[in-house]
Amino acid sequence: MTFPQAAILLILAAAMALFIWGRWRHDIVAMLALLAAVAVGLVAPGAAFDGFGHPAVITVAAVLILSRGLFNSGAIDILARVALPTKAGPVRLIGGMALLAAFLSAFMNNVGALALMMPVVIQAAHRNNIPVGRLLMPVSFASILGGMSTLIGTPPNIIVSGFRAEVQGAPFGMFDFSPVGVTVAIGGVIFVSLIGWRLLPTPRGGKAADGEPFDIGRYFTEVRVRKGSSVVDKSLSEFEADLGDIGAQVVGLVRSDERILAPSGWRRIREQDILVLEAEPQALTEIVTTLNLELVADRTVDEDVLTSDAIELTEVAVRPGSSLVGRTVAEIRLRSRFGVNLLALSRQGSRSWKRLRDQRLEAGDVLLLQGGAERTADVITQFNCVPLVERTLKFPKRRETITATVLMAAAIAATVAGVPAQISFAGGAVAFVLSGLVPLRGLYESIDWSVIVLLGALLPLAGAMEASGAAALIAQGVIGTLSGGSPVIALTLIMIVSINLTDFMNNAATAAVMAPIAVVVAQQFGVNPDSFLIAVAVGSSSAFLTPIGHQNNTLILGPGGYRFADYWRMGLPLEILVVLIGVPVILVAWPF
Repeated sequence: MTFPQAAILLILAAAMALFIWGRWRHDIVAMLALLAAVAVGLVAPGAAFDGFGHPAVITVAAVLILSRGLFNSGAIDILARVALPTKAGPVRLIGGMALLAAFLSAFMNNVGALALMMPVVIQAAHRNNIPVGRLLMPVSFASILGGMSTLIGTPPNIIVSGFRAEVQGAPFGMFDFSPVGVTVAIGGVIFVSLIGWRLLPTPRGGKAADGEPFDIGRYFTEVRVRKGSSVVDKSLSEFEADLGDIGAQVVGLVRSDERILAPSGWRRIREQDILVLEAEPQALTEIVTTLNLELVADRTVDEDVLTSDAIELTEVAVRPGSSLVGRTVAEIRLRSRFGVNLLALSRQGSRSWKRLRDQRLEAGDVLLLQGGAERTADVITQFNCVPLVERTLKFPKRRETITATVLMAAAIAATVAGVPAQISFAGGAVAFVLSGLVPLRGLYESIDWSVIVLLGALLPLAGAMEASGAAALIAQGVIGTLSGGSPVIALTLIMIVSINLTDFMNNAATAAVMAPIAVVVAQQFGVNPDSFLIAVAVGSSSAFLTPIGHQNNTLILGPGGYRFADYWRMGLPLEILVVLIGVPVILVAWPF
């Protein structure tokens, strides 16, 4: 093994370990890996940032803008209302929503498609008295599956297409992924509709019942004891007895600068004490009303307090990539900036003893907001959150709906006609801006810049892995040995390894690492590289085993009431099904 081979493998191994660890965001990890490669001479300094001009990077950015335009036009809302049944059993309901999610994901960002579907799913769960946890995971998985179907459905397809251009002289076409992707998606949708949802455990949260659209679990909430409150001078034990059937318990107490965790029941409550409660969402108003307490909103403005008759509550989920992620409640300053109060936080499956204002928000957290509809909508838009109730019915202008549909169709048609994807979709993005579907102030907010940085940093590393011979070393030493000389077994191994990696690291990173290896394996067997690249695309888009493998899985964690271990129950058989369907179809559609 040469020094360049050892160096690039060590850098990639460290990067993958950091991806899996998850402490640092994937774009930071990728940039560190790129700089390390430059430092040891694997990537020339002048070429270090050439990846940012790669066609795959431009195409991904343009597709994200187009997805925002489709969202803004209201076309998807109309489609959802027309296509989905209002009353149905679980199988029919999940089947309809899963098919729609898969279809949308073929032409727009996976996370955007799921964000559009989530309020519809939750409302459907309420109407049909079905736990929302039974519906969200199947629909999320279906939206991931649907992305396999077209060039623009998911970043791995775009990345793989770029590698194909380098090897074969031309990228994959818009619908070259469809024979395999559509077949796998249909098989997956049938599975999640008939069998998959039955494998999930009895929901701990997300239960549609008692007139509530859903239940995301228990919130951690803070209330301040007012002057003259009936609980003043009572012991905490007496206070909890007063709570009675309200459904809350005291988990902490803040008195002046003293924070007491799990306080003893003998402690007496004083005026201005702040009680940290674990409570059901519907209990909050009753607590405030009956016990003369006040919800502690944004503590950066202590003089602004809530009265019980002013509370209008909205629950939203924090999307992966939201600017809220990593920031504390105090830093956000919703009250002073937007006139909206953050009353409570639900983080399914974990408990923290930090004060609410000191909590650093994570993707998948569910926040309870109080404020007027317009101001809350501004918060949702500004911070890229997902409302967990059906959005207020809006009547999009017919012209905007038609314009968005026509422009998207034109961009797709141009790609099919042979125009490079980065050109056709960049042109479509510009047209969306000029037509007003994506306002200028929201143009750059439409792009997930962490993904762009990830791709721009990893593509030069993938080139270094191929140029150094490290890809050939892996292909010959691992895949070649395990395959026993069979290209079919090698193809299957490529897909399985891609699936295993994407369960723990970003799907785009998986595709960028595995594509050059797949090409070398195909070359060593003397077979068509296209079949191996398609296997990488399918495998990189099959993250169903963990909540960290795909942004969709993270997004549904809180609203669905899931735990980390719930994903493998439906995800493991689904991944096996992907391999069982994907490999034979690849061999037919892209023969050696």
